[in-house]
Amino acid sequence: MDNNQPLLKVENLQVSYRSGKKSYNNVVKGVSFDLGRERLGIVGESGSGKSTIGRALLKLLPTAKIEADRMDFSGTDLLAASERQMLDIRGRRISMILQDPKFSLNPVHPVGAQIAEAYRVHYSASAQVAKQKTLDMLEAVQIRDPERVYGLYPHEVSGGMGQRIMIAMMLIPEPQIIIADEPTSALDVTVRMQVLNILNELVTNKGIGLIMISHDLNLVRNFCDRVLVMRHGEVVEERAARDMKNCTHPYTKGLLAAQPHIGGSRQPLPVLNRQPQALSPQETSV
Repeated sequence: MDNNQPLLKVENLQVSYRSGKKSYNNVVKGVSFDLGRERLGIVGESGSGKSTIGRALLKLLPTAKIEADRMDFSGTDLLAASERQMLDIRGRRISMILQDPKFSLNPVHPVGAQIAEAYRVHYSASAQVAKQKTLDMLEAVQIRDPERVYGLYPHEVSGGMGQRIMIAMMLIPEPQIIIADEPTSALDVTVRMQVLNILNELVTNKGIGLIMISHDLNLVRNFCDRVLVMRHGEVVEERAARDMKNCTHPYTKGLLAAQPHIGGSRQPLPVLNRQPQALSPQETSV
């Protein structure tokens, strides 16, 4: 595939849930974007629809109606793909890193066995080969003493290590796209930087496409190449991350204004008026 061609093209994505016998509640409304070998941030408040987009791409919303003019992944029409085709795509070609490993790792199996299983599901390999691949991947995500960690159970690892184990599990099939849904929200600052460095190296050295889903506008504008800002299921602004200071939409301006700054004003921060018809921030008093 041409390195200059997008890995993923999405046009007019609509996701809705049944709210009655014949009516649907639209939660993602006409979202369009391309993803190349880059870091694309999708940011917005809780309920804006950003995580729904990630799950819709992998067709992990069995009760939702997913529609789009185009949902093309390297020549594969994801919208028309059968469940058998999606089983090959999920994990092997597109992986999703969830935000809390406590709910993603099986508590009754050692973490190493779970990573090795993720490899053997997609490749014909012996248990010995899968174990060695797992040890190599644990080392790649900066886990010390991978032999010891291989045999630990999820409750025996810290939150930061658990998140790196999840990243190792998603990376071991060598996907072309990674969807990272709040991958650092539960981590302290030091571990967060380690995880971001790992993801950055994957984009830089392996040429993958990364979708970073977050509510942290400051994180995505400093880490990503491009940023989509979502509100009420719609993309209200798309900008190069380095150009976020020149945003024009009132909602994006409101999100930026609501962030505290060291050495900034000691006055109460502005907050957003979240009424559907309101787009601009308003001051509130404490």
